[in-house]
Order: sequence, then structure tokens, then C-alpha cells
Amino acid sequence: MKFINSVFLAISILLPMKSHSQEIPLTLEDLTPGGKTFSKYRAEMPRQLSWHGDKLTYIKGDSVMIAPNTDKEKSQVLLSLQDINSGMGLDQEESLKSLHTIQFISPESDEILIATPDKIYLYDFVAKKITATFLSLDKMNNHDWSGKSRMLAYTKDNNLYIQDSEGKETAITSETDQGIVSGQSVHRNEFGINKGTFWSPAGNLLAFYRMDETMVADYPLVDISARIAKLKDIKYPMAGMKSHHVTVGVYNPVTQQTVYLKTGTPKEKYLTNIAWSPDEKSIYIAEVNRGQDTCIVRSYDAATGKLQTTLFTETHPKYVEPENPVLFLKNDPSKFLWQSERDGFNHLYLYDTTGKLLKQITSGRWDVTSILGFDEKGENLFYVSTEVSPIEKHIYRLNLKTGKRERLSKEEGVHDGMLSASGKYICDRYTSQNNPGKVSVTETKPNKSYIYYSAKNPYKNVQLPEISLGKLKANDNTTDLYYRLVKPLNFDPDKKYPVIVYVYGGPHSQMVDNSWMGQVRGWDIYMAEKGYVVFTMDNRGTSNRGMDFENITHRRLGVVETEDQMTGVEYLKSLAYVDADRIGVHGWSYGGFMTLNLMLRHPETFKVGVAGGPVTDWKYYEVMYGERYMDSPQENPEGYKNSSMVERAGDLKGRLMLIHGDEDPTVVMQQSLQFLHSAIKKGTHPDFFIYPGHGHNMTGRDRVHLHEHITRYFDDFLK
Repeated sequence: MKFINSVFLAISILLPMKSHSQEIPLTLEDLTPGGKTFSKYRAEMPRQLSWHGDKLTYIKGDSVMIAPNTDKEKSQVLLSLQDINSGMGLDQEESLKSLHTIQFISPESDEILIATPDKIYLYDFVAKKITATFLSLDKMNNHDWSGKSRMLAYTKDNNLYIQDSEGKETAITSETDQGIVSGQSVHRNEFGINKGTFWSPAGNLLAFYRMDETMVADYPLVDISARIAKLKDIKYPMAGMKSHHVTVGVYNPVTQQTVYLKTGTPKEKYLTNIAWSPDEKSIYIAEVNRGQDTCIVRSYDAATGKLQTTLFTETHPKYVEPENPVLFLKNDPSKFLWQSERDGFNHLYLYDTTGKLLKQITSGRWDVTSILGFDEKGENLFYVSTEVSPIEKHIYRLNLKTGKRERLSKEEGVHDGMLSASGKYICDRYTSQNNPGKVSVTETKPNKSYIYYSAKNPYKNVQLPEISLGKLKANDNTTDLYYRLVKPLNFDPDKKYPVIVYVYGGPHSQMVDNSWMGQVRGWDIYMAEKGYVVFTMDNRGTSNRGMDFENITHRRLGVVETEDQMTGVEYLKSLAYVDADRIGVHGWSYGGFMTLNLMLRHPETFKVGVAGGPVTDWKYYEVMYGERYMDSPQENPEGYKNSSMVERAGDLKGRLMLIHGDEDPTVVMQQSLQFLHSAIKKGTHPDFFIYPGHGHNMTGRDRVHLHEHITRYFDDFLK
């Protein structure tokens, strides 16, 4: 097996040890979200960055500030908390106490959205007047604003409502069956779906999802907080079982009528990536079949719901997963951009509204990860990609006519951009392994950048363990696998140290990149302080490396991922300071599944494992994710059997603890219970710990307890 123990570029530079380091080690209270002193060790970045025209604003104390665009300018106050309270004329009880609940509604507008306990206001801070008032009612969720029409859409329980600017509420749906849900995200938040309502460009119409789950079996969760525990049924369609039916409604506030798009049969399919045409006459949808190997992009008449055009079809022998709706060119409503992985990487394609492909406008062995927008004339597109490196993201400008592109981000690292209203400026927020955070303003045409903010290192007075990034070759001797290695504090090369492999390894993840401290977790630092080596690697099956890198795991989850993780383990064993007899593994969710894979497929290697919220058998997981990566149990019985950790419970040799939230709606606790049931029958003895009242993750103070508990387990059985 070939190793490339490379520590490359500036990301190999070790975090400095200060001469005036604090003598007391960092605690879990310092390093864990929910810890009493956690905020002390977070790099502070400007709060609520937003564009107001071409002015970059942020909140500092009780003021909204304008950031400088060049080194010849200084920050200025745009408006203050006192300005807002006096301009709105609110009484003492309702007046704002901080600026946490305000937001600009658009870069072009002088209005801000302000939430108080009883009302939600639109306030014009230049004219100093309230332009709209909405009542803040009980159980309001999923707020969606239309700045154009001054209307607010929201849900209460399973129904959808709107309010006009005078606070008048209108019910769009009135379903009495809790199994029919409107205005919320559907298909379990996959395919880039993160909301359930979609205002048309001028705010005249509202498209929304309607999900019928009445055919899906109820799944029982139990709330033990009451003296007599309560049943909490959820809808949880498992792989191979009946799935929900989704339609898209279009509501007209003037006529108060709803038209449903005639998306036809079969009803068990996925309606994804909803987009409006600029003229509000059409709705574009990427429709994916239940088998998820075919995507059809169609347009529908918003007034009648009838199918207008089937624009094009994409297929893949494994799966397709469109995650971004069509994006119309700024000044040409007859053309749009479509993101696709059809050539193996996520790239941009230009189409016209008849469905004719005009050209592919980006290409290469790298992914476009996000689109930031267009300049004022619509001639240039701004986007973020991994072209420089799979572990970095950079900002580019692309001329749509000539195809010429130019990198706008200047320094190494992981960049994220926000475009001003005119496209003249980009706010570039970025970090790298040794950069806790910077914000620069780039003037896009001359490509000149001014760094207006640099975060302070929150660990400047702390002695930290050595953190390095590197890469290994997978067992195909071709594919690079990137890793992060944390050495014990006060490292002694002549000593032998125990190792903990922290793993996730599933789709849509990347645990190692050139961001602040290489994405190291607080718990990793804590364990390094206690004398452990902590190792994390992104195996094949994870993101930002192209389609083939991710979908190699299709129909056999856990197999290739485990092979790659064992490549990392063999590298660890080659290090003189690693104790090969004391190797442990920990992961959560998919990482819990991977922890079980490593413990049970290689029981001779791993002495201790902690699997949090683990999938133990994919037939108990939900339909969309499960069938995308495994097909259905009926189609792939051998794959489900080989990936089942329940089947392998008898292979356990080391110490293993499973942890689960008893109200987990994502990976239901049945997963862990099935594994325990199998272990009992096969004569093995895993440990089990439950967090009452918690879902898929532990939050607040209980998260500190969780990491204390995990630490104790490794200290007891690995150290």
C-alpha cells in the first residue's frame, strides 16, 4: 500500500505555541457547544453581514455599521438602536433591546425587518416610518417574506397562511388530517429542499408544497417527560415501503384561489428545485423518479397548472441528485443556467426556455459549489468552486459571452462570497488553517481587494497540540484521500500513544479542508491534551470530489468507505509513536454506522468504539436517502445484507458503546435496539447509553455531558 505522507503548502504550518501560554488545559466547557465558556474560544467575526446597495453593513454593539470598501475609508454608523426606536415610535415595553432581530430585506431596499415579541414590522429607516405591520401569532413557523407585495407566508401546524401588510390573516389551506402538510419542506429536506413556499418575483403569487403522508405508516416515538409517557407518532417511510405523495399549489392572493400543478403519475416521485420564470407565468420543476436515476426538467403554466414544456431529461445508472433550481439570466428571460454533474463534476450549462442546450459554460475536474449572482448588466456570473484544490473553495468571475474567468479570492483557504446589488463588490469571508477568519471587500472589475477585518486567534494564549493536514493514496493507487492528524499535547516522539479515529464518511460531507485549524473539533483538541492521537480522513463517498468519487459506494454502503479508513489506519500503524494495540474509533450518525463497520469488519484492529445515533441496518432508514444510495431492499437484498451491522453483531471483540437519543426522528432508536437484540442472541456485549428527550443530536448542556461520557469510555478502556 503506497503512502504519501505529505504536509503541503501553507496548510502544513503548525499552530504556534506562545511563550505566555495558559498553564491550565482547555476543558470540555471551553471546547463544546453548550459549554459555559465555549464562546470565549470562538473566533469573532462581524455579525449579520449584509449589503445595502454597494455598502457592506454589519452590526457592532447597538449600531448598524458601514464597512470600508478601501483602505482610505473608515467604518461609519448607518443607524443605531436609538434611531430605530425613536423613528418607529414604539412604547417602552415593545421597543427593541438589541439589534439581533433585525435584517435587511434586500440589498436595494431602505427597509429592514424587525421582530418584536408581539409584532413583525417593515421599517423604512430613511423615511423613518413603518411600512407594514404583521401580527406575531402563536405557532407561526416557516416565515417567508415577499418584499415586493408586502405579504408574509407562514405555517401553523400543518396548514399554510398569509398576512397582508395590515396584519389580516388568510388561510390558504385548512386540512384537518395531520397527515396532509402544506408550506413545509418535503422529501426529508433532500435535493437542496430547505423550505416549502416560493413567492413569485413580484410577489403576486405563492407556490407551495403540499405533502400527503396519509398512506405512510405512523412511527412511534415516546415522550417520557410526562408521568405517564406520551406517544408521539411521526411519519417515517422506510426504504422499500410506501412513500408520501407531493403536489405543488399556486395561490393567488387577489382571487384567493389555489391551482395545483398537474404533475401526473406516478405519484411516488420527487418534485424538486422549484423556480419561477421572471414573468411569473411559469413554474420550473426538476422531477425525479422514485428510483432516482432519472431527472426530468419541466415547466408548468402557473395560471392553469397544465404542463407546458418538457425541457430535457438526465439519467444516471446509479442516481441523479439535482440540488439547484434553474437560474434565469439577469437580463435575458429566454435563457437560464442549470447545474449538473452529467460530465462527472458539478458544472454550469446554458439553456433556452425551449429546452435547447446552448453550451456548457464551466468544465474541469472540479465542482462549482455555489452561485453568487450576476453583475448589473448580467454579463458576468460570480461563483465558488474547488478548482484550486478539493480542500479549498475560491471565488471566480465568469464572462458569459467569452467564457473567460478570473479568480477573485486572493489568499489560500475556504472562501464564501456575497455579491452587492450592482455586482461591483463582493464581500469575501474566508478562513484557512492558520487564519481564524478574514473579511475582504473586492471591487470586481479591477479585481482589487481590501481586507477590512481580521479575526483574532482565540487560542493566542493557549498551548495547542500540533495539527497537520496531509494526503494518502487509496488502495486504487490513484485517488488522494485527505486527512487531519492531531498529535498529543507536549508530544514526545519516543513515546507510544493511543489513537482515536474520528469518522463520518457519508455523502454530502467533508471533514477535512483548509479552513480554520483544518476543521478540527473541540473534542479532538481535548483528547490530544489527554494524550491521544486523533485522526480524521475523508474517504471515497464524501463530497466535493466529483460524482465517481461519491457514488462508488452505491448499493454497498460501508464497504469502500471502510477500505479507505483502513488505509488511514495502516498509515497510523506505520508511525513510530502510534501504539497499534490501542486504536479506537468514534463517529455519529453515518459516522456511527462507520464506527460499527470498522469495529465489526476489523475486530482485530479496533480495541474501543463509540457509535452515536448509528444506522445499523439500512432497511430501517428513511426511503429517500436509503433508496438513493442502496436502491430498495427488494432490488438489492444482497447489498442490504452485506451492509447490515445487525448481521455482524456477533463479530464484536472490543469494547463498544452505542449512544442514542430516545426521540431521534432521523435515525430512529430501533436501529440501536435491533443491534442490541442481535448481540444478545449472538453472545456479544456492547454497552448502551440513552439521552432522554433528545433527537438526533444532543444540544445545550447535555452536549457537554455527552462528550464527558465518550471521553470516560476511551479513558477506561483505551488509554
